[in-house]
Amino acid sequence: MNRRLAIVPAVACALALTGCAGMSTTEQRTLSGAAIGTGVGAAVGAVTGDWGWAAGGAAIGAAGGYLYDQQKQKEQRAYEQGVQVGKSQAPKK
Repeated sequence: MNRRLAIVPAVACALALTGCAGMSTTEQRTLSGAAIGTGVGAAVGAVTGDWGWAAGGAAIGAAGGYLYDQQKQKEQRAYEQGVQVGKSQAPKK
């Protein structure tokens, strides 16, 4: 029984990783967060015997991955804006 329980998360992770090729960075980061959250939730569920932790972990992980992506996009936009300002203020040859 325990061996079967270990196979399910391994197969889920393998499928998640192979399916990331055509995804946007937002989708990849959200899925990665959900996968990590599911893993942590499943570990807590295995200890406590309550498997609802896996679903909660997936939801929290997906939200965390999405928020992380939004922050990274904001940083990238600020960087690009700074580059443009720097180019416009640079002395012309």
